[in-house]
Amino acid sequence: MTVFRRTSPIWRRPLRAGVSMGCALVLASAHAQAPDALGAANPAHPVQPAPWVLPPGASADTPALPADLAAARAIWQRVNQRVAEFPRGHADLLRWEAGTPEAATAPAAPALTWREALRLSLRHRPELFTHADMNPLTLAQVKVAYATHVRELQRAWIDATAARQRERLLAELLDATRTGSELGRRMVVAGNWSQARQAREQLIEANAWQALVDARSASQAAQEHLARLLGIWEAQAVAQLGERLPQQLPALPEQASPGTGLTPATLEAAVLRSHPTLAQSRLLTQRDMSAIAPSQLDAWNAAVNAALDAQPNATRADSEPPHIDNLSLLRDGSLERAVHAQAALLALAAERRAMARQAWAALQSRHALALHAQNVVVPLQTTLAQETQLRYNGMLQSTWELLASARERLGALDAALQAQRSYWLAQADWQALLAGAGHAAADNAASVTTAAPTAGH
Repeated sequence: MTVFRRTSPIWRRPLRAGVSMGCALVLASAHAQAPDALGAANPAHPVQPAPWVLPPGASADTPALPADLAAARAIWQRVNQRVAEFPRGHADLLRWEAGTPEAATAPAAPALTWREALRLSLRHRPELFTHADMNPLTLAQVKVAYATHVRELQRAWIDATAARQRERLLAELLDATRTGSELGRRMVVAGNWSQARQAREQLIEANAWQALVDARSASQAAQEHLARLLGIWEAQAVAQLGERLPQQLPALPEQASPGTGLTPATLEAAVLRSHPTLAQSRLLTQRDMSAIAPSQLDAWNAAVNAALDAQPNATRADSEPPHIDNLSLLRDGSLERAVHAQAALLALAAERRAMARQAWAALQSRHALALHAQNVVVPLQTTLAQETQLRYNGMLQSTWELLASARERLGALDAALQAQRSYWLAQADWQALLAGAGHAAADNAASVTTAAPTAGH
């Protein structure tokens, strides 16, 4: 009989990852030295890529049934006698078989905070440094570019950390499904189960294996993105980067806050002030508007209204654009400058105000969803898992119900992780908007990969 081994029970084992001391040396070296652009661009530079490791695959094979009734009875007696040696049956037997102690791991290196990552990334971004002789407009533009870079780096750090944490969660989930699959195989051998029920357990395991492979691929992609922003290009250093990522995302604040000194009533004003050219555009537009008489503007507005009223089939997609015939208005250069400046300023201001409202609403909703998942959904799922464990200990529920409960709890933890990730992405977008950058159009609620399979019995 093939022995199915685990290091410890899937519903109690802590999540952790080994850390290589070599990674600390690699990052410390990058921290102290200038970027090696010539080495990175040299095609002859030797490369030893890190191996791509897949989890052990699932199997579609089912155990062969006994040849006759006597063989089936002998197997049944032997297996049940073995299980009877343990107080709670199959799960205790598997726990005993998995009693091999875990290998010792090296001491963990300090976690790579995103602020340390920012310092590393700025070593190869000279265009983001300000200089003493910059004019105010150029200075503001550099500050906006810097804010955009900070947002991109923070999003990359959040994605890499969350993706690595999710990979560990889905490894736990695969472990739970393998327990069910192995128990089912033994039940088939003992004659207590049909091969159809075993196939369902194998299908759950196969789906969990696919989810873990997807999560591992997403984690590697997020890690590569972060490494590119940090200027890390050697394959071994990129592989080691993940070992210094934090074990989990930062804790959620008690409530969403727009920032120090800001209130919901002052958010739009702060976002308007942060734009590098809006104040200058407002002054120029005011100058152009003061250069024309009110009657000129009234004449232009009248011509616009007449053109709109005369426009046929204005509601159709293929309708003709509105037309103005008054050449005296069209040849007035000062009026043209004032009208176009006013339109451009209105579009820019409306866009910034909409960004402020959208980003603040997104930040509040993502925070509420993450807090709900953390404080409501996960505790409820944990309570159900604990109750199932107690009923299982009292032999009131089956091993299969216990395993299904463990899978559901891990699924709830995964959903809470994705909600937490979405909040921190929204927070990064909000801070960048306050610093003068635009609002990221990416959907912060999108998860790193597809949802974890939680099917049970």
